[in-house]
Amino acid sequence: MRSTRTSAPLRRGRRTVLTATGLVAVLALTATACGGSKEDKASDKPDAGTSQAADSDGGKVRIPSDIADKLKEHGIDADQWKNGGWEDWDKDKWLREAKDFVNPVIEGLWKPERMRSAEEADKTVTTKDAAAAQGVSDPEPAPVEAQAEKTPYHENAAPVGKVFFDSPDGPSVCSGTVIKDVNHPGKSNLVWTAGHCVHAGGNGGWYRNLVFVPAYNDLGKSEAELGNANASEIAPYGNWWADWASTSNGWIQGGSETGGDGAAYDYAVLHVKPEQGSKSLEETVGAALDVDFSAPSAAEAGDMGAWGYPAAPPYNGLQMFKCLDAPGRFSLSTGLPTMYRIGCTMTGGSSGGGWFRVLDGKTVLVSNTSIGPTDNTWLAGPQLGRDAEALYQNMSKTYGGQ
Repeated sequence: MRSTRTSAPLRRGRRTVLTATGLVAVLALTATACGGSKEDKASDKPDAGTSQAADSDGGKVRIPSDIADKLKEHGIDADQWKNGGWEDWDKDKWLREAKDFVNPVIEGLWKPERMRSAEEADKTVTTKDAAAAQGVSDPEPAPVEAQAEKTPYHENAAPVGKVFFDSPDGPSVCSGTVIKDVNHPGKSNLVWTAGHCVHAGGNGGWYRNLVFVPAYNDLGKSEAELGNANASEIAPYGNWWADWASTSNGWIQGGSETGGDGAAYDYAVLHVKPEQGSKSLEETVGAALDVDFSAPSAAEAGDMGAWGYPAAPPYNGLQMFKCLDAPGRFSLSTGLPTMYRIGCTMTGGSSGGGWFRVLDGKTVLVSNTSIGPTDNTWLAGPQLGRDAEALYQNMSKTYGGQ
């Protein structure tokens, strides 16, 4: 989670906390039949950066021709990459070549021990940036204590999981959500997360070895208990590698280690494939959520819930948590889109986790965790409007059936 530090305390506003019944009950979608497609209201050409990853075929790396040409230009050998060359982060090349997302499947890389070693990317927004928000934001919400999700997760919050990736600083972790693919109903391979979980923003490039693990640590076991856990308890649906990734140009150009102007555009879509097996992600998990791109105002949105795997203290990233609250407005600048903000004590690692609301009797994804304060009392997430829908539709139509 990206954190923001305020220069002075904002006035506390008391918000009504949503009871756990309605939202959580609808979220249990493991055996729910998949719905049909909805009307495409956005352009097929998103204001976004999309990149295809290298692929593996029969143990050999297969690189799409356009990516292969780029890799040759940078002196990258695909076989060396798969055998450990991905660990070589040439800072100059990585900072310069933001368009190259190279993510061939490396079987066995994300072992349970390596997953547990992944750390959250805990960032701070400058005092100056945070102070600018006070004129266009609602009063700071009262903290809402995160509640542990019921286990097993595959019966209570099956679409939610963890996103693992490698950065120059080592193994890192975020959260993500299985979403429906309106152009391939019932067979979605799409995952929603935050832009900063796939790309470093204006001063960096795409991260590496991106993997989604739905219902991670399904039984919510402690670190001590995980010593005897089998693979199906850690990753009940296996590991899903991103072969395509897309995030907004707003994040790629404006995102930074302090969140920056990209925070309001901090969302991403992954197209994934199983490390082993052939069924789609939605068929395997048995659940996926529609995305609400209507971008309702905070006053109109109703109650929201944020789900994720917080990894920074006092949490350790092993259990799934949720916060339920009524959103307020938050913006880092009057020139940027307004974000949603809710009270929540979840910490770094919950970044990218979906925000859900009940619309017409069913749970839909309406935002994702982007930034929060250093004292971990609230979370903010982007509104998902036409640009986000265009990004999603492009991913669905261009890559969804692959």
